[in-house]
Amino acid sequence: MNAVLDSKILNKIIDLGFDMQRMPKHIAVIMDGNGRWAKKQGFFSRIKGHENGVTALRELTTSTAELGIPYLTVYAFSTENWNRPKTEINALMSLLVSTLKNELPILQQNKIRLNAIGNLSTLPKKAFAELNEVMDETKHNSHLVLTLALSYSSKSEILRAVQNIAIDAKNGLVEPDKIDEKLFEQYLYTNDLPDPDLLIRTSGEYRISNYLLWQIAYSELYFSDTLWPDFTRNDLYNAITSYQKRERRFGKTSEQLKNKQ
Repeated sequence: MNAVLDSKILNKIIDLGFDMQRMPKHIAVIMDGNGRWAKKQGFFSRIKGHENGVTALRELTTSTAELGIPYLTVYAFSTENWNRPKTEINALMSLLVSTLKNELPILQQNKIRLNAIGNLSTLPKKAFAELNEVMDETKHNSHLVLTLALSYSSKSEILRAVQNIAIDAKNGLVEPDKIDEKLFEQYLYTNDLPDPDLLIRTSGEYRISNYLLWQIAYSELYFSDTLWPDFTRNDLYNAITSYQKRERRFGKTSEQLKNKQ
């Protein structure tokens, strides 16, 4: 995707001082800190934080699209989040439905395709239906793939993959001695996505929280103290600046990389 960047995107990258050859192709984000933001602002309900987090996600998405980065995956709701108070879960699901409806014009305008990963069948019927409708409406957009991780657990994803491989092996569709990383990845939710180059987590927490554990094996990690609702495009730019300063060796030595150039 976006093999040839248009002049507007190129100028944006140049203006920001980024190295065009070292832009991440896939950014993953753990959007953390909504509840603490709401408390800090004096709100009695954590939902106010989630509502303002939608604005931050909109800015992140449009900013990512402006930079010509083709993939963005955000941790929207984990399987562990189902253990939160029922009132908060209901409010979050209602917010998901309204957000999908309201953001559709922006997705279309920016040629963004909505995607989702996770155990989506556990979502309430209304949320599941709205999600599928927006994904269908945007399926031909090709500027950016925005993936929502919903009712997602990386451990469950990996277990699901192992179970499905075992079933296919039992049925003679897979030869056990042919199972390798490439085949295994075809059984993951993210089988049509490249691995993230950069993982961003907000709110000052230093955890992965059961998110894309297989996929981020060689991702660069960036932790921001900013609470998610306060995360702006400048915070994204700071993360990319940090990313571009790093040497990605993938197990090799610096000397090997230099000799390859």
